[in-house]
Amino acid sequence: MASNNFRDLLLPFDCARFSELRSVSARDFGMAVRQDPMVGPLIAEWDRLSNEPFRGLTSNGEVEDGLFCLADEGAPTSEMVSAAEALLSRLSATDRTQLVYALDAVDWRRWANPEFLINPNGLRLEEMDPAARDAAMGLVRASLSGTGCQKALGCMRTNAFLGQLCGLENLMNEWSYNILLFGTPSTSEPWGWSLYGHHLALNCFVLGGQMVISPTFMGAEPNHIDAGPYEGLRLFSDEEDGGLELMRSLSPEMQGRARTYAEMHDPAMPEGRWNFADQRHLGGAFRDNQIVPEEGVPVSEFEPHAQDKLLQIIEAFICYLPDNVRTVRMSQIESELGRTSWSWIGGWGDDDPFYYRIQSPLLMVEFDHHSGIWLANEEPAKCHIHTVVRTPNGNDYGKDLLRQHYAQVHPGCTPGHE
Repeated sequence: MASNNFRDLLLPFDCARFSELRSVSARDFGMAVRQDPMVGPLIAEWDRLSNEPFRGLTSNGEVEDGLFCLADEGAPTSEMVSAAEALLSRLSATDRTQLVYALDAVDWRRWANPEFLINPNGLRLEEMDPAARDAAMGLVRASLSGTGCQKALGCMRTNAFLGQLCGLENLMNEWSYNILLFGTPSTSEPWGWSLYGHHLALNCFVLGGQMVISPTFMGAEPNHIDAGPYEGLRLFSDEEDGGLELMRSLSPEMQGRARTYAEMHDPAMPEGRWNFADQRHLGGAFRDNQIVPEEGVPVSEFEPHAQDKLLQIIEAFICYLPDNVRTVRMSQIESELGRTSWSWIGGWGDDDPFYYRIQSPLLMVEFDHHSGIWLANEEPAKCHIHTVVRTPNGNDYGKDLLRQHYAQVHPGCTPGHE
């Protein structure tokens, strides 16, 4: 078992791998990895997947209709519009053209979370002047809850910390992220934005007083900072500790049914259940149409205290939603507890790495301890964490709400073709 102390897993600062990359830009690195014999075919597959017609993540390949409806959920839309307009006002005409995409642009689905920049869309935060970058982050702040904004900033800051540990600030820093705007900011018509880079991807759709923020990817390697101005920052404690507490609270019989695989890379896993990039999680980048069969234990069998704990865990995952929207979403999710499942991979001892998934018709969240990418551990360790949130059945990127909006308001038309 790998050490869970990231200081035990640091590669030598002057190792050849780091030294060779210190003069490489993020864009050049993204081009170079396309020639890598392992990564290149993966990127080619991502390119193929991003060009598939969007269907949405499902449990059986069939999208369930009628799960989502147009409604005013109290989203902070006016504040978001003001922030988006402030960003646009800070940009040159050339930069505005680079930032803004059609509402239905396929580029919304081309976000990625590795440190190598394979799809250099939109504007790169590190290449923007400070005032414009502050305005871009103002849009993020206006869209998220206070807790969620701090969590996103935490991902960016731990990315910078990793860059410092490796001497690779040219590839991993607080601003090595791309931002895109889709459509025209409006208090009544649909629009949205995307921010993506290493260990952070947020996709935000807005329609009147309603919003969807998914898919999201949040992660960190390492998951805490022990030196510098952000010393003491630790990410994903609620998801990690809560998941472990819930699993330990179940009966041995229920634990056995919840655990789909005993080992993190289990010989019993079928082909495709594990890959070197996503490892165990199934809803990551370019997996918009993934079929994820329900596994584990139905939450309907949980005792009330365990159901309450599961709802607390879910709320930790979607803490980025503004308060009003999150309250509505949690009520919707609770209404589907009877069709929600809990599954687990790995052990549940103090030092054991693990994976878990909560899956319902309205939501899928995943938590995974990963092996090292920039740290030396070949086996998963608790200091490298990935988390994913998906809205199944066709409503990632708010696409089902957008479909309904056009059916009601612009019948016979599609986004961008009124």
